[in-house]
Amino acid sequence: MDVYLDLVMLLNFFVHFLLLLAAGWLSGGYHFSWRTFLAAGLGSVHAGLCLVPGLYFLGNRLWRFVCLAAMAFIAFGFHKKTIFRSIFLLLLSMTLSVIAHIIGKADDFAILLSSVVLFGLCYMAFCDHREGQEYATVHVCHKEKSVVLTALVDTGNMLRDPVTGHPVLVVDSLAANKLLDLTEEELMHPIETISRGKYPGLRLIPYCSVGQPAGLLLCLRVDGLRINGKISNQIVAFAPQRIGMGDGYEALLGGVI
Repeated sequence: MDVYLDLVMLLNFFVHFLLLLAAGWLSGGYHFSWRTFLAAGLGSVHAGLCLVPGLYFLGNRLWRFVCLAAMAFIAFGFHKKTIFRSIFLLLLSMTLSVIAHIIGKADDFAILLSSVVLFGLCYMAFCDHREGQEYATVHVCHKEKSVVLTALVDTGNMLRDPVTGHPVLVVDSLAANKLLDLTEEELMHPIETISRGKYPGLRLIPYCSVGQPAGLLLCLRVDGLRINGKISNQIVAFAPQRIGMGDGYEALLGGVI
């Protein structure tokens, strides 16, 4: 039987792309970007190399796991959620093999059809799990530090910077500590923290919330902010506590991204 390398790589690109999307969605708050395409491209190249004489060993179980792990780190980044999403990617890959054998022989077209079926099932599960809520992937960079967060799009969050009028992204205390080494004590006493002058660029922003008629948050115009891969000019404010603990998000966005 003739095997066309370019066709095998193309089919495997789509299969891996769908698996990465499904794994990200099921693990919560993931939106695809150029990294997803790059990771799927790695899976496609690996599939092609497995057909090259002298490189057949790349098709064994160990190297498949290595490839999946590399794809996960490329697509999902280097942070704690990557391990969780990698497990979903592995389980989905194993499930895909089972479905392909049930449908028929495990050739490339059967695997592609199986991945579409699996993707559809995951999409339905994703929609049901989110119950209409919308999430965004946020990359915040400042100085030499950066964090990747999942933000809940909160339509009731109308917080804006009174100076520029720009919407404000609210991140939790853990992200504040990673970016600026701010402690919860410093976040809870913003005026005192500002007066010490320890953190250049910090200023105050007023806010209101349920059970908190008026208050102040520390805020900062960071060096770089991307929301779902798009550059944003939003100001970043730092909450004095954790946000969305157990609900899969660590930040709050306004109703309009």
